Parts: sequence; C-alpha cells; structure tokens
Amino acid sequence: MKFDIAIGDAAVRCARRAIEAYLSRGEIYECVGLPSEKRGVFVSLYRHPTHELRGCIGFPYPVLPFSEALVKAAISAAIEDPRFNPVNLEELDGLIVEVSILTPPEEIKYRERLELPNLIKVGVDGLIIETPYGSGLLLPQVPIEYGWDAETFLTHLCLKAGLNPTYWIHGKMRILRYTAQIFRERTPKGEVVEVPLSVETC
Repeated sequence: MKFDIAIGDAAVRCARRAIEAYLSRGEIYECVGLPSEKRGVFVSLYRHPTHELRGCIGFPYPVLPFSEALVKAAISAAIEDPRFNPVNLEELDGLIVEVSILTPPEEIKYRERLELPNLIKVGVDGLIIETPYGSGLLLPQVPIEYGWDAETFLTHLCLKAGLNPTYWIHGKMRILRYTAQIFRERTPKGEVVEVPLSVETC
C-alpha cells in the first residue's frame, strides 16, 4: 500500500521529533496517527546544503508496526551508525531528515548469475544480499545519487556486506529486491516532499 503525502509528512516530522526527544531528554517519542501495519523503514540524515550522508539505519523487513520501527530507526540513524560519530542536538538543526518506507523484499530468481544486472531496475529496486558471511542493503535512491549502473550497484552491495566486490558472480547468496517511497525535508524542519525514484534525488 502506498502512502500519501500527509502520511509521509507526518512520518518525517515524527522521525525528527524522535531524535530531538532522545537527544535532549533521553526519551522515546511516541508517534500518533501513523499506520499501524508492519513496514520496513529506513531513516537517513543528510547535511544541508551539501547533502553529505550523516547517518542511515533502518529495518529492511516488516517486523514492527510502522510507527515503532520509524522511531527506532530515527534514533539509531542519529546515534548508532558505526560510520559516524553520534549526532548532537545543535547539529540536528542543520540536517535534512529523510524517511524511506519499504515494500516487503522478494528474492530475485535467475538461471545464470550474469543475468542478474539485466533483472535489476536501477532507480526502482533496492537490493539486499544475504550470505553465510554477512548481509548488506542499499536503498533504491543510492545508485541514482552515484550514477551507478546495475553491475556497479551489485558490486557496491557486496562491498556493503563486507564481501569481495565480485561475490555476486560466484558466491553462495540470495539477492532480494524491494522498492520504497521516499519522503524528505527540502530544508531542515522545512517542507516535506515525496522524492520520485528514477530521477536524480539529491
């Protein structure tokens, strides 16, 4: 089920309030008025106006009610992304909040590994790789932002999982796809818009 802009707006503002509440008072914010269905969700934080990533964490699978997953993802994106130092409250005023609401992942079926790039829709599909050695996920907007083709997308997916970049050609794995609705602030605390896929998003 697709969400309308009113839900997207509420989700982004809830994510920001959840981060503010946790950073300022150590409280877990409770969202109201959001759908109760279970959905995968990621929260991404970007510096404004450079659009440098500042944090991104979420739930790829629909294991929690949407509002609960959103709050957990927002707080984790701010303080638990191992690539970055924790966000502080003053810094938050200069960050863009983005929420990606995911569809349930589905395994990509193929006969030959080298067919995989032809089965991936860059700008529509997000990807997950699951292996005995680890897993990794890239959101559908990532290859658009970096100008990757499908093969490069698969290479970076392997790297994200800590694997050899050509693991997708020869390794034991499952590749899953999903898509997402993306809602983002234009400016920190500003207007929330839905970001269309298949076009430049940054």
